[in-house]
Amino acid sequence: MTNGGNEARALGQGRVYQASGDQHIIEHHHHGAEWSGPDSVRHPAVGRPPVVLRDRVGEMDRLRAAVEPGVGNRVYVLHGLGGSGKTAVAYTLFRHATEQAGRVGLWVNASDPASLRAGMLAVAADRGASDAELTGARAGLRPAADLVWQYLDRSDQPWLLVLDNADTPAIVRDGGWLRTSPAGTVLVTTRRSAARWWPGAELLQFGVLPREDAARVLQDLAPDAGDAEEAAEVADRLGHLPLALTLAGGFLAHQVIDPWTLTDYRSRLEDDPDLHAIELLDQGADDSSDSRHLVSRTWQLSLDALSAQGLPEATSLMRLLACWAGDPLPLKTLAGAPIAPLLSPSRVESALRGLLDHSLTEVVTGEVRGLRTHGIILDSVARAVPADQRQGLAETAVRLLLAVLPEVPERGPLDPVVLQLSPHVVALLRRVAGWRAEASVVEAALDCVLRVAVAVHRSGDYASAFSLADEAVTVAEPLLGADNLRVLRLRRRAGRSLFRLGRFAEAEAALRQVLADCERVLGPDHPDTLEAALRLSGPLHNLEQVADAFSLVRRAAEGRERHFGRLHPLTLIARSILLEEAAAPQAAGAAARSEVIAGGPALVADCRAVSGPDHQMTLGSELNYALALFRADRPEEALPYIRHAVAGFERMHPQGHPSTFAARQTYSRVLDALGHHDEAVEQCEAVVEGRRRLLGPAHPWTRTAEDLLAQYRSRTSPEGER
Repeated sequence: MTNGGNEARALGQGRVYQASGDQHIIEHHHHGAEWSGPDSVRHPAVGRPPVVLRDRVGEMDRLRAAVEPGVGNRVYVLHGLGGSGKTAVAYTLFRHATEQAGRVGLWVNASDPASLRAGMLAVAADRGASDAELTGARAGLRPAADLVWQYLDRSDQPWLLVLDNADTPAIVRDGGWLRTSPAGTVLVTTRRSAARWWPGAELLQFGVLPREDAARVLQDLAPDAGDAEEAAEVADRLGHLPLALTLAGGFLAHQVIDPWTLTDYRSRLEDDPDLHAIELLDQGADDSSDSRHLVSRTWQLSLDALSAQGLPEATSLMRLLACWAGDPLPLKTLAGAPIAPLLSPSRVESALRGLLDHSLTEVVTGEVRGLRTHGIILDSVARAVPADQRQGLAETAVRLLLAVLPEVPERGPLDPVVLQLSPHVVALLRRVAGWRAEASVVEAALDCVLRVAVAVHRSGDYASAFSLADEAVTVAEPLLGADNLRVLRLRRRAGRSLFRLGRFAEAEAALRQVLADCERVLGPDHPDTLEAALRLSGPLHNLEQVADAFSLVRRAAEGRERHFGRLHPLTLIARSILLEEAAAPQAAGAAARSEVIAGGPALVADCRAVSGPDHQMTLGSELNYALALFRADRPEEALPYIRHAVAGFERMHPQGHPSTFAARQTYSRVLDALGHHDEAVEQCEAVVEGRRRLLGPAHPWTRTAEDLLAQYRSRTSPEGER
């Protein structure tokens, strides 16, 4: 502006005034605060929308019904562990509500107070609140939650309101943000599972996907990476967790230079020493992904929240659980668990309740109440354990397992607690190996594996016993060496299981090497060397090297008598096996065989005196003495011993056991020799059926029983009558 000699310019919101005479001008400029809310509440704020929602059929049917015309005054809470796909379900429902059900969709991030408040005020603005009303609410001049729900109630369109990631229920509840309205439906996603947080709401729990649907998630994201079975194998490795599947599929879908197949990906997950599985999974996240979309961080959010609530012990307990497997862990394992100095026994209960409330673990019921935690969570937590805490955690985990595992398990049905601990002893061994724990801790973890392997073997499940021992040796041998005493014992246990599985040649080779290593490392008369000699005799006998077998058993029996005395259980076991070997005519000279057989009554009497008449050791001695008498053409003398043995084994193992069928086979032979042919057939039929069921139709002992039964039947048929 120019006027005479005056020149002025107005910039921005400024003004130029012209006046004659003196003027006093006062001007107020009001500048509203910049918008600090979300850019949109009409679009779901999700990291990677699902290509297709897999499974969740029942849940989606229920939720679609909740957005039908006329439905309102409802709150649905989707709860479950992080990464279980709750937000994906909410996103799918949001799309259905807005595109097909005629509803307004409103999406709010409820993860923290600021985001929730800003998002809900944005909802009010969307539903018609004025700038003045919103300004007053932001300034605290009027209740913000009341304003939001006033406009939600007045909405001229039905709506679906999603409160996503409401993992701190107090933020939503105590601020009055969570209410119901006839105009719409509220959907909450949260990790907090306790019903007390969500009164009046319908709770829907979310976990992992079924195997087939988990595989389809991978194929949806990376259709060219492999077939359905390859996808299923990767899904198994990832525990069917939607977050892990999404990250894996995203990684495979976005490779450019050298794309991997699903098989390549599984191999890297399992075998790449330079790449931790959690790191590989995180590589599938988008560059902009927050902590909720990273496997390495998402569950730490819950642990941080628990610490903020005054439960730092929950982190200690979670780290202890990370020493074990994702399979159900018997709750009695944690009874009185001291995790000093971070967690006292009195705080275990409250720490566990915190983990349960945040869906980091869950209680499963059944024959044994257990605690199930997803394997990906455990791997993620274990990876983040500070190096200076790993040794103490490993020692505690080992001590707790040893406290509940039987040191000397009996033969018979497997204790369900021991059965549930089977995957945990191997997982613990792998964890302490990965943490490079001290040798003493690795050895203690091997003791846990050995106790379970012995219990499983004595239950008659030889395949599982072999798998346990063999896997433990594979993990421990590179750390401790093949000559370590615990490794030698597990190698011997694996050989014994191979023998019971009918793989006699493999058992002979394995046990012969164990014996040679024991003799070299421990000396020829060490108790473990004598045990190796005793166990090598079994496959040698079945490979018709009976004389060598007899010699090894006699060496073990005499050595044990020198070490432990004639009445020690280990000596009695060796004396009993010697009696069994002596039953074979080619085992030794007539004089030696006669001497051993003559000692049968004394052996049985010693076993009864030491263990009682119905102990498995006594029954085994009676079985072996009866067999020796039968081989010596003295079936009349054998009959009372074998009858007592059969009756005892049947009482001990009412569901059947290899020991029972061995006794019944000898019983059938004795009966046949005494002319009781029908009874012999009946006993042998039971042996054939039992061995087919327990050992399989191809096992050599099953075939032996079948051949014996065929002989009996041929002699009692019309063509073969005597």
